Amino acid sequence: MDRLIGIHAVTAAFEAERPIDRLLVAKGSGGPRLQQLIDAARRGGVPVRFEARALLDREAHGGVHQGVVAFASERGTVDLDAILAEAAPDALLVVTDGLEDPHNLGAVIRSSHAAGATALLIPERRSAGLTETVAKASAGAIEFLPVVRVKNVNRALDELKKAGFWIFGLDERGEQTIYEEDFSGKVALVLGAEGKGLHRLTSEKCDKLVRIPMTGRIASLNVSVAAGVALFEIVRRRR
Repeated sequence: MDRLIGIHAVTAAFEAERPIDRLLVAKGSGGPRLQQLIDAARRGGVPVRFEARALLDREAHGGVHQGVVAFASERGTVDLDAILAEAAPDALLVVTDGLEDPHNLGAVIRSSHAAGATALLIPERRSAGLTETVAKASAGAIEFLPVVRVKNVNRALDELKKAGFWIFGLDERGEQTIYEEDFSGKVALVLGAEGKGLHRLTSEKCDKLVRIPMTGRIASLNVSVAAGVALFEIVRRRR
């Protein structure tokens, strides 16, 4: 059973028609968005329980729940073969290489969905899980973006190449900037871990390393910010 906290995450779960077991609402909470959630739960036959805010604080494990916590069926992942079989000629995949901060992973999911990415690939190990923190940080986008768990990122990149994808690693050591590259066709954008960047073997698997040009004294961006910049440059180029 997955725990969802916050209005955005719970609303997205209802919109995605994900099975909800029960909805907890803090006594004294109100507002139109919260009332819409309560109405949606009642229409769908989902039990609504009004509880003391302290109980929701405990259930949210310290997260900002905005007066609402829901319990839903476990979030499933998608098989890579299924994604590749249905990939459009301009499919865009996002691959994370050891992203361990749940807030960063959630933000990357949010940007990926907003940019129209086909799916997100994450490793089974050395990665943040699909937790309630990730769901909240994604503002509900996790309900709509297919997520693929792979045992080995480098082997997954080999599979993507066989399926006709160009692999671009986002790395400050890249010779070309994202503004100089042609991102047509099937593209996979690979993001490195916080502070460490891409692992050596992963960077060697990439067809090209590209960077975001920096003009200030700080040489790098937060990985989720960098992901948003790169993804929307890909979108701009394709339009």
